[in-house]
Amino acid sequence: MVDATVRGRFVWHDLMTPNSAGAHEFYGKALDWKTEAWEQDRAYLMFAGPNGPIGGTVETRATTPHWLPYIGTLDVDATVEAATRLGATVQTPTTALPNGGRFAALIDPQGAPFGIHASGTAPAPEAPAQPGEFSWHELSTNVAPSIAFGFYAALFDWDEINQHDMGPMGMYLVFGRNGKQLGGMFDKGSTGKPGNAYWLGYVSVTDLDGTIERAKGARGSLLTGPMDVPGGDRIAQLMDPHGAFFALHKAAGAQATPAEPAAKPRKAAKPVAAQPAAPTKPAAATPAKAAAAAPAKKAAPKPNKAAKAAPAKKAAPRKAKPKKRPAKKAATKKKPAPRKAAKKKSKAKKAPRKVAKKTKRKAKTRKRGR
Repeated sequence: MVDATVRGRFVWHDLMTPNSAGAHEFYGKALDWKTEAWEQDRAYLMFAGPNGPIGGTVETRATTPHWLPYIGTLDVDATVEAATRLGATVQTPTTALPNGGRFAALIDPQGAPFGIHASGTAPAPEAPAQPGEFSWHELSTNVAPSIAFGFYAALFDWDEINQHDMGPMGMYLVFGRNGKQLGGMFDKGSTGKPGNAYWLGYVSVTDLDGTIERAKGARGSLLTGPMDVPGGDRIAQLMDPHGAFFALHKAAGAQATPAEPAAKPRKAAKPVAAQPAAPTKPAAATPAKAAAAAPAKKAAPKPNKAAKAAPAKKAAPRKAKPKKRPAKKAATKKKPAPRKAAKKKSKAKKAPRKVAKKTKRKAKTRKRGR
C-alpha cells in the first residue's frame, strides 16, 4: 500500500556552519541557490532551489560544520521516544515552530546526526528531485549497513531495495519507500575512514564537471570523483569553504539545457573549458532575440576605438623626455663657473709678481742715479 504521508521522506536540510553569509555566497555560485528569509523569522536564511526553499543555515561554532537532513514523521514525540529506546541520543528536544510544525534533532547509535520534522500543513505531493534539489542521501556508518538500516526502518518504515557488492568496501545497501530509492548505506570502517558516522546529501545537477569547477572557483574542495556508479550515474563528493561535506549527482542521460539555472552567469564568472557554447544557440534561433542582440553588435566598435586611442596616452611620456635633456645641459653650463673663479684666483696669485717686478725696476734706477 502506498504511503502518501510525509513519514520517511527527506523534507528539509539545515547547514550547520560558522559563516552563514559565506555559505550562501558559496552555494549561490556553485549551485545557483538563491537566498530567502523565512517569513516567520527573517533572521533565518533559507536556500531556495528552482522550485522553492530546500534548507537553511544555522550559524554556530559549537559543532563541526555539517549538513543536517530532516526526515518527515507524523509524531515527533513518539519518534524521539522510539529512537532513544533503540540507542539514539537527543541533541535538540522537540521544539514547536511558528508555522505549526515541530522538530527535534537526534544522533543515531553510530554517531550520525539527523533531524525529524512534522509539518503543520499537508505535505506536497512526492515527486522526483529536480536539478538543484537533493536527490540522494547516503549514510556512512561504522557497522554493517543492515544493522544501521534496522534502526531507521523501525522509525520510518523504510524498505530495503537491494544491495551491491563493492568488493573491498563491502556491501552497499539501497533503501527507499513506496518502491522508490531514497539513498544508500555502507560501512565506512571497511574503507579505513575514522570518525563518527554521518549523512551525506547529493544534489542533482545536469552538468557535473561544470558544477565542480564552479565550486572549486568559489573556494570549495573536490574530495572524491567525479566517478561512474552502477546504473550509469556520475557522482562527486566535495567540501565547502567552511568544512561541510556535500555531494553532486548527475543521473544517467541527464543533459545540460538552456533552461539550466544560471548557466550563463557561471560561465562568465569562471569559464569552464569542458562546457561548449552550444546551450546558447537555441536562444538565438528566436527572431525576436536575434533582433534584440543586433544593436549590441553595432555598438561593439565603440569600445575598440577607445582602445586604439589608448596608445596615444602612452606616447606622452616620450615627448616629455626632451624636456629633461635641456635640464642636463643647463647643469653643464653651471659647471664652468668654478673654472672662471679659478682663473681669477690665479690672476690674484700672479698680481704680487708684477708688483715685485716694479719694485725691482725702481731699485735699479735708484742705483743708477747714485
